[in-house]
Amino acid sequence: MPGNAQVAFTDNPVYKITYGTSFNGKTPERQNKIWVFAGPQQTLLTTEKDFTGKATYPFELSMINRPANRQELFAFLNEQEAMAASDTALRTQHFELLNETKEILGYRCKKAKTVVNSNTIELWYTDQLPVKGAPTPLGQNLGLVLEQIRNGNNSIRAEKIEKQKPVLPAFLARKTLQTDLLSYRDAIWNSRFTTIPLFTNQVINFSDTSRSTGDVMRFANGTVVVKKIKIPVLDSGCNIFLDLLEQSNGDAYDRTGTVFLIPTGKKQSFLDGLKNGAKTLPVYTNGNGKNYQGVAATTDYAPPLELMRFFTPFGIKQFNHIQLKGKQWQEAVPYRQDITDFAAALNNREVYIGVFIGNYDKGGHKITARLTIHKGGPDKQQQQILPLFNTLNIMEMAGQEYATMFDNEKGLTVNFRINAPLKNAHLLYTTTGHGGWGNGDEFVPKKNTILLNGKIIFDLVPWRQDCGTYRLFNPASGNFSNGLSSSDLSRSNWCPGTVTNPFRISLGDLEAGEYTLQVTIPQGKPEGSSFSAWNVSGVLVAD
Repeated sequence: MPGNAQVAFTDNPVYKITYGTSFNGKTPERQNKIWVFAGPQQTLLTTEKDFTGKATYPFELSMINRPANRQELFAFLNEQEAMAASDTALRTQHFELLNETKEILGYRCKKAKTVVNSNTIELWYTDQLPVKGAPTPLGQNLGLVLEQIRNGNNSIRAEKIEKQKPVLPAFLARKTLQTDLLSYRDAIWNSRFTTIPLFTNQVINFSDTSRSTGDVMRFANGTVVVKKIKIPVLDSGCNIFLDLLEQSNGDAYDRTGTVFLIPTGKKQSFLDGLKNGAKTLPVYTNGNGKNYQGVAATTDYAPPLELMRFFTPFGIKQFNHIQLKGKQWQEAVPYRQDITDFAAALNNREVYIGVFIGNYDKGGHKITARLTIHKGGPDKQQQQILPLFNTLNIMEMAGQEYATMFDNEKGLTVNFRINAPLKNAHLLYTTTGHGGWGNGDEFVPKKNTILLNGKIIFDLVPWRQDCGTYRLFNPASGNFSNGLSSSDLSRSNWCPGTVTNPFRISLGDLEAGEYTLQVTIPQGKPEGSSFSAWNVSGVLVAD
């Protein structure tokens, strides 16, 4: 709705009611009191910090327009932006009026009760004053609510009632953009965190004519996209989330995907390999006769730091025309993961962030990705981050070798050095097994074992049995004669349409010195042209 609105409070004098809160009978210290200014025509709902200009943005207040029986909402998002909307929900409130009474601040109060979102709300209100109001929008038309109790233990209670002339703060005179209620609530929500766009409607496909355009660099025949992203200074108590939305743009199959950050602090980086070819990256060998490019850390090289491992479903959106009775296909897959562990690799830096989806389809897939930064969490210590290995062949479509090194008992071995003692160290270990036939490791449980300096620190079979949960993401999934869909089948730690979470392996405190880390998996043997592989990544994180 176009136009501007302004907080207009014309009642004078008014009753100012100060409310305090308590939980289970305990009153928090230094709480932000609720202030209500109630007049014959209007009731202003605010808080002490908001009204006195001590609040941080964003903050809200609201005005009850009594002749219109409507709540006018005002949100101040920052120094420049303010929004307004109207809400008529007051007209739909219903209460059970009870016979109980009690006295609050010398006024006889009656009791009303209602249920909101499975919460039982009790309201104590008086009609011995010539105004109406409440500390929340609930019960505004009952009388003057002096106490509100939720579920018997959360109380908002009037502490003081004063008759006065309101002296309104200057910010209430600001013009506000009038909008609809849904847009208003969305604007407040989005103003509470910082959003950093990564990719928008980005196609990831296979094409021998793929070219970089604008700020998006495309590699491996278009199956890898990379951008340089500026990350602001991060608060020590912030939380960081990675969101990715995926749709098929032509490819009908489930595919491996990853969002990764390219470390650039050493002599050589994965970006060099993307630009100059996989064969230019450091090679790992274990005696099985194959060369694995760029998978393990060396003195002069750090492998890609995996931010999120995800798997596309079978043809979401593009193949929603395939009809099955009782199936209403979803339009896109939302993936969301907490990546706060990697804050030190992002903080106040320009970083290269990429996305890979393995496919050989000219339409491929379409993704939108972003980071969101949320303040207000508990302070965390600055962390050390050391990417150790990443066997996912991000340049699969440019000749990078599949991760078949686990056919050898040596598996994957990484030597690294810690230059200073580390506290509270963890290995973030992501693992998925692949080989898409009956005896392939995708469908056969296999134990993953990790040793640090010869001592086992992890010994577990990674396995997902919940894949059928995501059936509505998979319109093009094959259906079998036994009544199952391919997307139903249990897999080695992944499902079509899901994120694979890393295992968090505690290492305790680590002294400075040389370390050897080994990953072993009893990888299945090839059958004809079919073979198994294991995509594993590991990042050392410590205080």
